[in-house]
Amino acid sequence: MSETKPAVEKIARILRADKHLISGLEKKLSEATGKTGVIDKIIRENADMIQDRLLTLGVSRGARAKDVYDALISKIESDDHNIFSAMGNPDCQLPQGCQRVADVAKKVAGNPRGFFLKLEKAKEFLSQEPPRKVTEFLGYDSVEKMLEKEDILEIMSSLRFVEGNEWLNRTFFKQYETLTPDDFEERDIQVIALGSRWGEESKKFVLQKKHNISHLKELGVVFVIPILLGISGEILRMFALILHYLSEIPFYSGIFREIARDRKTFTKNFTSLLRGDVLERRPADMNEKSDWLVVQRYLSKDDENDWRLFVPHISPEALHWFRAEEKLAEAGKELNHFYEELSFWHDIDWVGDYFKDESGIDILVSFDLVDTVMSLVKEKELTKYLYHHQEALWNKIFIEYFGLAKLEEFSRKYLLQGYFEI
Repeated sequence: MSETKPAVEKIARILRADKHLISGLEKKLSEATGKTGVIDKIIRENADMIQDRLLTLGVSRGARAKDVYDALISKIESDDHNIFSAMGNPDCQLPQGCQRVADVAKKVAGNPRGFFLKLEKAKEFLSQEPPRKVTEFLGYDSVEKMLEKEDILEIMSSLRFVEGNEWLNRTFFKQYETLTPDDFEERDIQVIALGSRWGEESKKFVLQKKHNISHLKELGVVFVIPILLGISGEILRMFALILHYLSEIPFYSGIFREIARDRKTFTKNFTSLLRGDVLERRPADMNEKSDWLVVQRYLSKDDENDWRLFVPHISPEALHWFRAEEKLAEAGKELNHFYEELSFWHDIDWVGDYFKDESGIDILVSFDLVDTVMSLVKEKELTKYLYHHQEALWNKIFIEYFGLAKLEEFSRKYLLQGYFEI
Protein backbone atom coordinates (compact mmCIF):
# COMPACT_ATOMS: atom_id res chain seq x y z
CA MET A 1 0.00 0.00 0.00
CA SER A 2 1.35 3.44 -0.94
CA GLU A 3 2.55 5.82 1.74
CA THR A 4 0.14 8.47 2.94
CA LYS A 5 1.04 12.15 2.84
CA PRO A 6 2.03 13.92 6.08
CA ALA A 7 -0.99 16.23 5.82
CA VAL A 8 -3.34 13.26 5.51
CA GLU A 9 -1.70 11.58 8.49
CA LYS A 10 -2.04 14.78 10.50
CA ILE A 11 -5.75 15.20 9.72
CA ALA A 12 -6.37 11.52 10.45
CA ARG A 13 -4.57 11.77 13.77
CA ILE A 14 -6.55 14.82 14.88
CA LEU A 15 -9.84 13.20 13.82
CA ARG A 16 -8.84 9.80 15.24
CA ALA A 17 -9.76 8.40 11.82
CA ASP A 18 -8.05 5.81 9.62
CA LYS A 19 -5.41 7.51 7.47
CA HIS A 20 -6.33 5.36 4.46
CA LEU A 21 -9.96 6.48 4.82
CA ILE A 22 -8.85 10.14 4.73
CA SER A 23 -6.54 9.46 1.78
CA GLY A 24 -9.34 7.71 -0.10
CA LEU A 25 -11.76 10.48 0.76
CA GLU A 26 -9.39 13.11 -0.63
CA LYS A 27 -9.10 11.13 -3.87
CA LYS A 28 -12.89 10.76 -4.25
CA LEU A 29 -13.59 14.41 -3.50
CA SER A 30 -10.85 15.56 -5.84
CA GLU A 31 -12.40 13.50 -8.63
CA ALA A 32 -15.85 14.89 -7.82
CA THR A 33 -14.81 18.55 -7.70
CA GLY A 34 -11.55 18.85 -9.64
CA LYS A 35 -9.93 20.42 -6.57
CA THR A 36 -6.51 19.14 -5.59
CA GLY A 37 -4.25 19.64 -2.56
CA VAL A 38 -7.15 20.48 -0.26
CA ILE A 39 -5.92 18.48 2.74
CA ASP A 40 -2.48 20.10 2.42
CA LYS A 41 -4.17 23.52 2.25
CA ILE A 42 -6.17 22.82 5.44
CA ILE A 43 -3.04 21.81 7.34
CA ARG A 44 -1.15 24.91 6.14
CA GLU A 45 -4.06 27.15 7.11
CA ASN A 46 -4.29 25.41 10.49
CA ALA A 47 -0.60 26.13 11.14
CA ASP A 48 -0.93 29.76 9.99
CA MET A 49 -3.98 30.40 12.20
CA ILE A 50 -2.33 28.82 15.22
CA GLN A 51 0.75 30.98 14.67
CA ASP A 52 -1.44 34.08 14.36
CA ARG A 53 -3.46 33.31 17.49
CA LEU A 54 -0.37 32.40 19.54
CA LEU A 55 1.15 35.73 18.53
CA THR A 56 -1.98 37.48 19.82
CA LEU A 57 -1.76 35.47 23.04
CA GLY A 58 1.96 36.15 23.44
CA VAL A 59 2.84 32.46 23.43
CA SER A 60 5.58 30.80 21.37
CA ARG A 61 4.92 27.90 18.99
CA GLY A 62 7.23 25.74 21.04
CA ALA A 63 5.27 26.32 24.26
CA ARG A 64 4.02 23.47 26.40
CA ALA A 65 0.41 22.32 26.01
CA LYS A 66 -0.57 23.69 29.43
CA ASP A 67 0.89 27.13 28.60
CA VAL A 68 -1.18 27.30 25.41
CA TYR A 69 -4.26 26.07 27.25
CA ASP A 70 -3.78 28.59 30.08
CA ALA A 71 -3.35 31.42 27.55
CA LEU A 72 -6.63 30.45 25.87
CA ILE A 73 -8.36 30.37 29.26
CA SER A 74 -6.96 33.83 30.08
CA LYS A 75 -8.29 35.09 26.74
CA ILE A 76 -11.75 33.75 27.64
CA GLU A 77 -11.60 35.49 31.01
CA SER A 78 -10.48 38.78 29.44
CA ASP A 79 -13.24 38.74 26.82
CA ASP A 80 -15.77 37.79 29.47
CA HIS A 81 -14.72 40.82 31.55
CA ASN A 82 -15.08 43.11 28.52
CA ILE A 83 -18.57 41.80 27.70
CA PHE A 84 -19.64 41.95 31.33
CA SER A 85 -18.52 45.60 31.61
CA ALA A 86 -20.02 46.63 28.27
CA MET A 87 -23.40 45.21 29.29
CA GLY A 88 -23.36 47.25 32.49
CA ASN A 89 -22.22 44.46 34.85
CA PRO A 90 -25.49 42.46 34.74
CA ASP A 91 -26.28 40.40 37.82
CA CYS A 92 -27.25 37.09 36.25
CA GLN A 93 -28.55 35.74 39.51
CA LEU A 94 -31.47 38.11 38.92
CA PRO A 95 -33.95 37.80 36.02
CA GLN A 96 -33.35 41.37 34.85
CA GLY A 97 -29.60 40.74 34.61
CA CYS A 98 -30.14 37.57 32.56
CA GLN A 99 -32.66 39.39 30.38
CA ARG A 100 -30.08 42.08 29.60
CA VAL A 101 -27.70 39.43 28.21
CA ALA A 102 -30.59 37.79 26.34
CA ASP A 103 -31.79 41.04 24.75
CA VAL A 104 -28.33 41.95 23.45
CA ALA A 105 -27.92 38.47 21.96
CA LYS A 106 -31.32 38.63 20.28
CA LYS A 107 -30.53 42.04 18.79
CA VAL A 108 -27.18 40.82 17.47
CA ALA A 109 -28.90 37.76 15.96
CA GLY A 110 -31.31 40.03 14.08
CA ASN A 111 -34.52 39.22 16.01
CA PRO A 112 -35.21 35.99 14.06
CA ARG A 113 -38.66 34.53 13.34
CA GLY A 114 -39.77 30.97 12.71
CA PHE A 115 -42.53 28.37 12.28
CA PHE A 116 -43.58 27.13 15.69
CA LEU A 117 -46.21 25.26 17.68
CA LYS A 118 -49.17 27.51 18.44
CA LEU A 119 -49.32 28.63 22.05
CA GLU A 120 -52.98 27.62 22.27
CA LYS A 121 -51.99 24.09 21.29
CA ALA A 122 -49.35 24.03 24.02
CA LYS A 123 -52.02 25.11 26.53
CA GLU A 124 -54.28 22.34 25.27
CA PHE A 125 -51.54 19.77 25.85
CA LEU A 126 -50.97 21.08 29.37
CA SER A 127 -54.70 20.79 30.10
CA GLN A 128 -54.83 17.22 28.77
CA GLU A 129 -51.72 16.08 30.65
CA PRO A 130 -51.39 18.43 33.65
CA PRO A 131 -47.84 18.97 34.96
CA ARG A 132 -48.68 18.24 38.58
CA LYS A 133 -45.30 19.13 40.06
CA VAL A 134 -45.24 22.54 38.35
CA THR A 135 -48.85 23.27 39.23
CA GLU A 136 -48.27 22.37 42.88
CA PHE A 137 -44.98 24.28 43.04
CA LEU A 138 -46.69 27.46 41.82
CA GLY A 139 -49.50 27.02 44.34
CA TYR A 140 -52.45 26.33 42.04
CA ASP A 141 -55.12 23.71 42.55
CA SER A 142 -55.80 23.33 38.82
CA VAL A 143 -53.88 23.68 35.58
CA GLU A 144 -56.65 25.93 34.22
CA LYS A 145 -56.07 28.53 36.95
CA MET A 146 -52.33 28.33 36.37
CA LEU A 147 -52.71 28.94 32.63
CA GLU A 148 -54.94 31.96 33.31
CA LYS A 149 -52.28 33.64 35.43
CA GLU A 150 -48.90 32.41 34.15
CA ASP A 151 -46.78 32.94 31.04
CA ILE A 152 -47.17 29.82 28.86
CA LEU A 153 -43.55 29.94 27.66
CA GLU A 154 -42.27 30.04 31.23
CA ILE A 155 -44.48 27.09 32.17
CA MET A 156 -43.36 25.06 29.14
CA SER A 157 -39.72 25.84 29.93
CA SER A 158 -40.11 24.79 33.56
CA LEU A 159 -41.31 21.33 32.55
CA ARG A 160 -37.73 20.49 31.57
CA PHE A 161 -36.33 20.82 35.07
CA VAL A 162 -39.34 20.27 37.35
CA GLU A 163 -41.31 17.34 35.93
CA GLY A 164 -38.45 15.06 34.92
CA ASN A 165 -37.57 13.23 31.70
CA GLU A 166 -39.66 10.12 32.32
CA TRP A 167 -42.95 12.05 32.54
CA LEU A 168 -41.95 14.34 29.67
CA ASN A 169 -41.00 11.55 27.26
CA ARG A 170 -43.56 8.90 28.22
CA THR A 171 -46.55 11.13 28.87
CA PHE A 172 -46.36 14.76 27.76
CA PHE A 173 -44.38 14.47 24.53
CA LYS A 174 -46.50 11.52 23.40
CA GLN A 175 -49.15 14.13 22.58
CA TYR A 176 -46.85 15.54 19.90
CA GLU A 177 -47.66 12.42 17.85
CA THR A 178 -51.08 13.97 17.12
CA LEU A 179 -49.73 17.25 15.70
CA THR A 180 -50.48 18.45 12.16
CA PRO A 181 -49.11 21.42 10.18
CA ASP A 182 -52.27 23.35 11.16
CA ASP A 183 -50.99 23.44 14.76
CA PHE A 184 -48.09 25.72 13.75
CA GLU A 185 -47.73 29.42 13.02
CA GLU A 186 -45.14 32.03 12.13
CA ARG A 187 -43.92 34.20 15.01
CA ASP A 188 -40.84 35.79 16.59
CA ILE A 189 -38.35 33.71 18.55
CA GLN A 190 -38.43 34.62 22.24
CA VAL A 191 -35.44 34.75 24.59
CA ILE A 192 -36.70 34.90 28.16
CA ALA A 193 -35.20 34.98 31.63
CA LEU A 194 -37.23 32.86 34.02
CA GLY A 195 -38.30 34.26 37.38
CA SER A 196 -36.17 33.92 40.50
CA ARG A 197 -38.74 31.55 41.99
CA TRP A 198 -37.33 28.72 39.86
CA GLY A 199 -33.87 29.02 41.40
CA GLU A 200 -33.93 26.11 43.83
CA GLU A 201 -36.04 23.88 41.59
CA SER A 202 -33.62 24.25 38.67
CA LYS A 203 -30.31 23.78 40.51
CA LYS A 204 -29.97 20.07 39.77
CA PHE A 205 -30.75 20.68 36.08
CA VAL A 206 -28.16 23.46 35.84
CA LEU A 207 -25.46 21.45 37.61
CA GLN A 208 -26.09 18.45 35.37
CA LYS A 209 -26.11 20.48 32.14
CA LYS A 210 -23.18 22.67 33.26
CA HIS A 211 -25.05 25.73 32.00
CA ASN A 212 -28.16 27.72 32.85
CA ILE A 213 -29.63 28.02 29.36
CA SER A 214 -31.80 25.71 27.29
CA HIS A 215 -34.38 25.93 24.54
CA LEU A 216 -37.60 24.51 23.12
CA LYS A 217 -37.12 24.43 19.37
CA GLU A 218 -40.76 23.48 18.72
CA LEU A 219 -41.94 26.64 20.53
CA GLY A 220 -39.21 29.00 19.36
CA VAL A 221 -38.02 29.92 22.84
CA VAL A 222 -34.61 30.16 24.52
CA PHE A 223 -34.82 30.33 28.30
CA VAL A 224 -32.25 31.51 30.82
CA ILE A 225 -32.37 30.36 34.43
CA PRO A 226 -31.12 33.08 36.84
CA ILE A 227 -28.42 30.93 38.45
CA LEU A 228 -24.65 31.21 38.13
CA LEU A 229 -22.23 28.32 38.54
CA GLY A 230 -19.58 30.71 39.88
CA ILE A 231 -17.13 29.91 37.08
CA SER A 232 -15.10 32.59 35.34
CA GLY A 233 -16.08 33.23 31.73
CA GLU A 234 -19.72 32.65 32.59
CA ILE A 235 -21.21 35.72 30.86
CA LEU A 236 -19.29 35.02 27.64
CA ARG A 237 -20.45 31.40 27.78
CA MET A 238 -24.08 32.43 28.32
CA PHE A 239 -23.95 34.99 25.54
CA ALA A 240 -22.37 32.55 23.06
CA LEU A 241 -24.82 29.78 23.95
CA ILE A 242 -27.83 32.05 23.40
CA LEU A 243 -26.38 33.02 20.01
CA HIS A 244 -25.95 29.32 19.25
CA TYR A 245 -29.60 28.60 19.98
CA LEU A 246 -30.60 31.64 17.90
CA SER A 247 -28.94 29.88 14.97
CA GLU A 248 -30.21 26.39 15.79
CA ILE A 249 -33.88 27.28 16.26
CA PRO A 250 -34.32 29.01 12.85
CA PHE A 251 -32.44 26.10 11.24
CA TYR A 252 -34.93 23.55 12.60
CA SER A 253 -37.85 25.90 12.02
CA GLY A 254 -36.93 25.93 8.32
CA ILE A 255 -37.11 22.14 8.30
CA PHE A 256 -40.45 22.21 10.17
CA ARG A 257 -41.77 24.49 7.45
CA GLU A 258 -40.45 22.16 4.73
CA ILE A 259 -41.89 18.94 6.18
CA ALA A 260 -45.26 20.65 6.73
CA ARG A 261 -45.77 20.41 2.96
CA ASP A 262 -46.47 16.69 3.31
CA ARG A 263 -49.22 16.14 5.87
CA LYS A 264 -48.88 12.34 5.75
CA THR A 265 -45.28 12.27 6.93
CA PHE A 266 -45.26 15.48 8.99
CA THR A 267 -45.80 13.98 12.45
CA LYS A 268 -43.23 11.18 11.99
CA ASN A 269 -40.62 13.61 10.68
CA PHE A 270 -41.35 16.27 13.30
CA THR A 271 -40.99 13.87 16.25
CA SER A 272 -37.79 12.46 14.69
CA LEU A 273 -36.31 15.97 14.58
CA LEU A 274 -37.20 16.63 18.22
CA ARG A 275 -35.61 13.34 19.30
CA GLY A 276 -32.42 14.20 17.42
CA ASP A 277 -32.40 10.90 15.51
CA VAL A 278 -29.22 9.91 13.70
CA LEU A 279 -28.48 7.03 11.32
CA GLU A 280 -28.05 3.91 13.45
CA ARG A 281 -26.75 1.39 10.93
CA ARG A 282 -23.74 1.87 8.70
CA PRO A 283 -24.60 1.73 4.96
CA ALA A 284 -23.21 -1.55 3.59
CA ASP A 285 -21.45 0.11 0.66
CA MET A 286 -20.20 3.15 2.58
CA ASN A 287 -16.51 2.52 1.84
CA GLU A 288 -17.08 1.99 -1.88
CA LYS A 289 -19.23 5.08 -2.36
CA SER A 290 -18.56 8.59 -1.06
CA ASP A 291 -21.29 8.57 1.57
CA TRP A 292 -21.42 11.31 4.20
CA LEU A 293 -23.51 11.13 7.34
CA VAL A 294 -25.46 14.08 8.73
CA VAL A 295 -25.03 13.88 12.51
CA GLN A 296 -27.20 16.33 14.42
CA ARG A 297 -25.98 15.40 17.92
CA TYR A 298 -22.58 15.46 19.63
CA LEU A 299 -22.25 11.70 19.82
CA SER A 300 -18.93 11.93 21.64
CA LYS A 301 -20.77 13.12 24.76
CA ASP A 302 -22.29 9.64 25.08
CA ASP A 303 -19.59 7.47 23.51
CA GLU A 304 -16.26 8.89 22.35
CA ASN A 305 -15.72 5.73 20.27
CA ASP A 306 -19.05 5.82 18.41
CA TRP A 307 -18.35 4.52 14.87
CA ARG A 308 -20.12 7.52 13.31
CA LEU A 309 -17.39 9.86 14.61
CA PHE A 310 -14.75 8.20 12.44
CA VAL A 311 -16.44 8.25 9.03
CA PRO A 312 -17.11 11.28 6.79
CA HIS A 313 -19.91 13.36 8.23
CA ILE A 314 -21.15 16.90 8.56
CA SER A 315 -22.41 18.41 11.80
CA PRO A 316 -25.27 20.94 11.90
CA GLU A 317 -24.42 21.49 15.57
CA ALA A 318 -20.91 22.62 14.64
CA LEU A 319 -22.46 24.86 11.98
CA HIS A 320 -24.61 26.55 14.64
CA TRP A 321 -21.50 27.20 16.73
CA PHE A 322 -19.75 28.65 13.67
CA ARG A 323 -22.68 31.05 13.24
CA ALA A 324 -22.65 31.88 16.96
CA GLU A 325 -18.93 32.72 16.88
CA GLU A 326 -19.53 34.83 13.77
CA LYS A 327 -22.26 36.75 15.61
CA LEU A 328 -20.04 37.01 18.69
CA ALA A 329 -17.48 38.89 16.62
CA GLU A 330 -20.24 41.17 15.29
CA ALA A 331 -21.38 41.76 18.87
CA GLY A 332 -18.03 43.42 19.46
CA LYS A 333 -19.27 46.33 17.34
CA GLU A 334 -22.31 46.69 19.60
CA LEU A 335 -20.30 46.35 22.81
CA ASN A 336 -17.91 49.30 22.94
CA HIS A 337 -15.92 48.25 19.87
CA PHE A 338 -14.60 44.88 21.05
CA TYR A 339 -14.79 43.52 17.50
CA GLU A 340 -11.08 42.81 17.21
CA GLU A 341 -10.93 41.07 20.58
CA LEU A 342 -14.00 38.89 19.99
CA SER A 343 -13.13 38.13 16.35
CA PHE A 344 -10.20 36.14 17.77
CA TRP A 345 -12.67 33.22 18.12
CA HIS A 346 -14.25 33.42 14.67
CA ASP A 347 -13.42 30.63 12.22
CA ILE A 348 -10.98 28.82 14.51
CA ASP A 349 -13.52 26.27 15.70
CA TRP A 350 -11.74 23.69 13.49
CA VAL A 351 -8.22 24.78 14.49
CA GLY A 352 -6.02 22.76 16.84
CA ASP A 353 -2.70 20.95 17.06
CA TYR A 354 -0.41 18.86 19.22
CA PHE A 355 1.78 20.45 21.88
CA LYS A 356 4.13 18.69 24.27
CA ASP A 357 3.25 18.34 27.93
CA GLU A 358 5.82 18.46 30.73
CA SER A 359 6.70 14.82 30.07
CA GLY A 360 7.21 15.36 26.36
CA ILE A 361 3.96 13.62 25.40
CA ASP A 362 1.89 15.10 22.58
CA ILE A 363 -1.39 16.66 23.75
CA LEU A 364 -4.04 17.80 21.28
CA VAL A 365 -5.10 21.36 22.13
CA SER A 366 -8.33 22.69 20.65
CA PHE A 367 -8.53 26.42 19.87
CA ASP A 368 -12.32 26.17 19.64
CA LEU A 369 -14.21 28.62 21.85
CA VAL A 370 -16.70 26.07 23.15
CA ASP A 371 -14.10 23.42 23.97
CA THR A 372 -12.07 26.03 25.84
CA VAL A 373 -15.09 27.29 27.76
CA MET A 374 -16.23 23.77 28.64
CA SER A 375 -12.74 22.91 29.85
CA LEU A 376 -12.98 25.98 32.09
CA VAL A 377 -16.32 24.71 33.38
CA LYS A 378 -14.52 21.51 34.31
CA GLU A 379 -12.38 23.52 36.73
CA LYS A 380 -9.37 24.05 34.52
CA GLU A 381 -8.55 20.39 34.12
CA LEU A 382 -6.82 19.71 30.82
CA THR A 383 -9.92 17.74 29.90
CA LYS A 384 -10.35 16.11 26.50
CA TYR A 385 -12.99 18.60 25.40
CA LEU A 386 -12.16 18.21 21.75
CA TYR A 387 -15.39 17.11 20.13
CA HIS A 388 -16.50 20.58 19.03
CA HIS A 389 -13.13 21.03 17.35
CA GLN A 390 -13.17 17.62 15.67
CA GLU A 391 -16.74 18.01 14.40
CA ALA A 392 -15.89 21.47 13.06
CA LEU A 393 -12.88 19.98 11.25
CA TRP A 394 -15.09 17.48 9.42
CA ASN A 395 -17.25 20.45 8.38
CA LYS A 396 -14.11 22.32 7.29
CA ILE A 397 -13.10 19.48 4.95
CA PHE A 398 -16.55 19.51 3.35
CA ILE A 399 -16.56 23.32 3.09
CA GLU A 400 -13.18 23.41 1.34
CA TYR A 401 -14.55 21.22 -1.43
CA PHE A 402 -18.15 22.42 -1.69
CA GLY A 403 -18.52 25.70 0.22
CA LEU A 404 -20.34 26.86 3.34
CA ALA A 405 -23.68 27.38 1.54
CA LYS A 406 -23.67 23.76 0.35
CA LEU A 407 -22.88 22.55 3.89
CA GLU A 408 -25.93 24.39 5.19
CA GLU A 409 -28.10 23.18 2.31
CA PHE A 410 -27.10 19.51 2.76
CA SER A 411 -27.47 19.76 6.55
CA ARG A 412 -31.10 20.76 6.09
CA LYS A 413 -31.89 18.57 3.10
CA TYR A 414 -30.49 15.29 4.40
CA LEU A 415 -30.91 15.63 8.16
CA LEU A 416 -33.90 13.29 8.33
CA GLN A 417 -32.42 10.77 5.92
CA GLY A 418 -29.20 10.84 7.91
CA TYR A 419 -26.75 10.62 5.02
CA PHE A 420 -26.11 11.62 1.41
CA GLU A 421 -23.91 10.46 -1.44
CA ILE A 422 -21.48 12.62 -3.38
